[in-house]
Amino acid sequence: MMHHVIVSFGKDTEFEYKLAGGGAADEARQWFDREFVALECDVATPTGKVLAVDRILSVAKYAGETRFRDQPSWAEQFARNTAAILGRELIRVDVEQYSIGY
Repeated sequence: MMHHVIVSFGKDTEFEYKLAGGGAADEARQWFDREFVALECDVATPTGKVLAVDRILSVAKYAGETRFRDQPSWAEQFARNTAAILGRELIRVDVEQYSIGY
């Protein structure tokens, strides 16, 4: 399956990744767990649980557009792991609106 992941930081700042195949969802979750801790992400949720989409959005937000621009291998890993967890062909990570669309 081909995956198209778009990470948007606003109207004029988007990063697009087209990836063939997908990785293992468990490995992707572990990668996001490590990045979530390393970036010192903080998510306030009413239930106290941090869902996979919260981790994806928080890691993108705390990493910031500079990291996506300056560290393309890290950014591609982010996109590949996002696709592995969500398993959709088209994924839009909208950091500004803190939402994920399919």
